[in-house]
Amino acid sequence: MADDVPTSAPPAAAAPYRVLARKYRPRSFDDLIGQEPMVRTLTNAFDSGRIAQAWMLTGVRGVGKTTTARILARALNYETDAIHQPRIHMIEPGVHDQAIMEGRHVDVVEMDAASHTGIDDIREIIAQVRYRPVSARYKVYIIDEVHMLSTQAFNGLLKTLEEPPEHVKFVFATTEIRKVPITVLSRCQRFDLRRVDPAVMIQHLRKVLAAESVEAEDDALRIIARASEGSVRDALSLTDQAIAHGAGTVGTQTVRDMLGLADRARVVDLFELLMRGDGAGALRELGAQYQAGADPVVVLTDLADFTHLVTSLRFVPETAGDASLSPDEVERGRDFAERLSVKTLSEVWQMLLKAIEEARAAASPKQAAEMALIRIAHAADMPSPDDLLTLLRSGTLPTLPGSGSSPSGNGIGNGMAGNNGHGSAGGVSSPAAPSPVDAVSGGGGSGAPAHPGATMQLRTVAGTGGGLSLAARMQQSAPQPAPTRAPVPSAAELAGLPRSLRDLESLAAARRDSKMKAWIRRYLRLSSIEPGRLEMQPTEGAPVTFAGDLAKRLHDWTGLRWVVTVGGEAGPTLEEAEAARRAQLIAEAEADPEVAAILALMPGAVVKEVRLRGEPEAEAPEPVAIETVSDADLPEQYDIDPSGLGLGEGDDDMGEGVLFDPDADSDDD
Repeated sequence: MADDVPTSAPPAAAAPYRVLARKYRPRSFDDLIGQEPMVRTLTNAFDSGRIAQAWMLTGVRGVGKTTTARILARALNYETDAIHQPRIHMIEPGVHDQAIMEGRHVDVVEMDAASHTGIDDIREIIAQVRYRPVSARYKVYIIDEVHMLSTQAFNGLLKTLEEPPEHVKFVFATTEIRKVPITVLSRCQRFDLRRVDPAVMIQHLRKVLAAESVEAEDDALRIIARASEGSVRDALSLTDQAIAHGAGTVGTQTVRDMLGLADRARVVDLFELLMRGDGAGALRELGAQYQAGADPVVVLTDLADFTHLVTSLRFVPETAGDASLSPDEVERGRDFAERLSVKTLSEVWQMLLKAIEEARAAASPKQAAEMALIRIAHAADMPSPDDLLTLLRSGTLPTLPGSGSSPSGNGIGNGMAGNNGHGSAGGVSSPAAPSPVDAVSGGGGSGAPAHPGATMQLRTVAGTGGGLSLAARMQQSAPQPAPTRAPVPSAAELAGLPRSLRDLESLAAARRDSKMKAWIRRYLRLSSIEPGRLEMQPTEGAPVTFAGDLAKRLHDWTGLRWVVTVGGEAGPTLEEAEAARRAQLIAEAEADPEVAAILALMPGAVVKEVRLRGEPEAEAPEPVAIETVSDADLPEQYDIDPSGLGLGEGDDDMGEGVLFDPDADSDDD
């Protein structure tokens, strides 16, 4: 019978799903993570009754600004059967808690400044603050993204913000604190909400996933914590997406596929290939990661991130304690930090930053990433100009790994070496390796590559050969042969070079360069001089181009390139030395008894010049050419009226008029 059949109750409607970021939103300061300094300050203020009238909360997205504002509004209006005052530690639910946390309490007004930017919205607030709250203790105004308010709106809020009624509190939140006027900031207590530490973030994610009965791998949580960049909301959103992507589990590979990330171990492998100068291997590795779903831009970003990690481990070893780093990543990063120079890491960092911009703007990011890796691998096998100059000066210029000449012609730091049958796959130098001279000149004789099908030389990270390139700047101790130095000038050539100020003056005089001779005598204070190099200190008033002009003249006069630098302690100029010697001779002459007696007999007499016996007379000044003016260049006549010159009538020097006639015959005089 139908009445005997048991009937079941209709199924209850399933509750709508709430994302993790909303479901696990903190409801009290005890649930808020990573903001201990702010919580401590507010706790002490509430316990002592020193509650401010306005607060300014700032920080990056997702660190809890709006949540903190709601918790603060709840703490201000916290009320139970036994508690009737503001409290930070809210153990049991209060009368107004549910409505405040859901944003529907009549006395807690939330306003989005991004959509209410005008002065009219602020006028509405000003008109309402005079009325007491309906049911709560305080009327709280929460204005999110307050930096979006207009200038008029900020100015209209100033007076009310400075002297609000005792029942009104303001809580502002913003991500752009610099756009908030200083007049508003000075009326608020400011709290900078910090990014959540990766270790705290991972612990929070484990707690949330345990409550959701979801299993997760540690490396997956590390990737999520790193990708969230300290934002709790971003971390929970990524976790929610990873649960859906992994069908109820959060796996490492699932998170990588979801974010388009490559395996961090493979990123480190790619970095090592680049540091070896293995461009072919780097391209193969990038292609494999691309086929696995990695985004080329993200791969370049991960390379830059690992480069930064290696640099940080070199200067701040405590960076290894970051919870978002895997043990293998830390160990390999330390190894690179010990063997790579800071200059190497800086160069790679700069090239990766430029490569990321190019890949984002390119029509094919993969092609842009490949070209960037080729550049880095090529630079990794090439010494920097500073290192090359140091090697040339020290005489320890190394040879290329392998044998054969360099296709580029300089043979230094080039990753391509000719395969003439003696090279090895590991890039170990063969007995037939070229000499340093051949390496610099590009090979023996013809200068052409030894084999047209040159292959990439793979070098170990320790650098078994090669110069101080990005790859070989890792610590190495292999002895290197000394190169042949440039030929030294002969003794006859050195004998004709100037060695003193007098030599410079004589050289200028011999070249009949009176201008430079005068500059040398007047402005040049010599510090040191040797063949091809002169150090000086110009006197005050010397021409700005004196050093450059002197170097050019010396090159023209001697045929040798000179480097003229300014610095060092210098002696007097020739004119200063001659003036000092002249003053000394005059003083010695005046001190002579016979000369002193003569000067005493002739009042007003002085010693003007002293010339020693046998000393040649001073050179006469060079004649100055005087240009003559022909009669044709003179004006035809001048009529001068003495009255126009202001002369008196009694002046007999000139008559009534003077006539100059250039055409008059000189015999008429």
